[in-house]
Amino acid sequence: MEYIRFGNTGLKVSRICLGTMTYGKPNERWQWALNEEQSRPFIQKALELGINFFDTADIYSLGASEEVVGNALKDFARRDNVVIATKVFNQMSTDPNDGGLSRKHIMSSIDASLKRLKTDYVDLYQIHRWDYHTPVEETMEALHDIVKAGKARYIGASSMYSWQFAKALYTADLHGWTRFVSMQPHYNLIYREEEREMLPLCQDQKIAVIPWSPLARGLLTGKRTNARNETLRARTDEFGKKLYFMDSDFDVIKRLTEVASQRKLPNAQVALAWMLSKPAITAPIIGASKPGHLEDAVAALSVTLTPEEINQLEEPYQPHPVLGHV
Repeated sequence: MEYIRFGNTGLKVSRICLGTMTYGKPNERWQWALNEEQSRPFIQKALELGINFFDTADIYSLGASEEVVGNALKDFARRDNVVIATKVFNQMSTDPNDGGLSRKHIMSSIDASLKRLKTDYVDLYQIHRWDYHTPVEETMEALHDIVKAGKARYIGASSMYSWQFAKALYTADLHGWTRFVSMQPHYNLIYREEEREMLPLCQDQKIAVIPWSPLARGLLTGKRTNARNETLRARTDEFGKKLYFMDSDFDVIKRLTEVASQRKLPNAQVALAWMLSKPAITAPIIGASKPGHLEDAVAALSVTLTPEEINQLEEPYQPHPVLGHV
């Protein structure tokens, strides 16, 4: 395993982060989620492979993912040896104040997340999306107070427009509040719009970049075609259906398969190796729900692509509308 500084902080994380949206408790929205018994072996395997970075969110299986992660890490690891990240924003119930980035919701949510995760603090507390209804000053001061209270070591953000992220950074600097140290954007070979503004902003500001969906909901593995209903998740993941399936997406997958075949490597390894070749990227967040997923991800660290191969992979890309911010 390789470890890397987390942006401009002194924190060191594994170059692969295990995303835990897949783990929790199946329900109407998360029909494809693995239950706790099914999930634990993946977290244990990740630790064995040297992964120390785990990303979850309160909304995943409505808190059940945090519970699974908290239980597993308590059983399999020392708290100080792992980096736990979670998120706040999404509506957790029908209560009008149980969502968004108000001071009230943030303060309640961090306590609920800590209880589910069975820890006194999270290493990284992230806003899951931008809140158009709450002043950014209210959000940033609440996050600053959570850090000062010792409930979070660092704060980060996820998919939003670059101007929004810049505004949040400026607001924190203006008031002397805790600054975001990371951005979790939607980024992969099929969706590269973040290269226009967000990634250059993060490089300039020394922000850690931890992309979600680096394998495009599994499409980049090459094991699926353009059919939308091949797996339970593909059939029931309404958010995922909005992200991909442009015709050009499958031209990219075809090219990836060609390059991977030349290398005699799985598509997933080459797709992750491409992402890891980008200077802005700190650690892609990978999901693992089947044997071999974690091993493929870690093996990608040993794959170095040539400039020619990178050009081959990138050549079929076509611009996309902005996807994943809401």
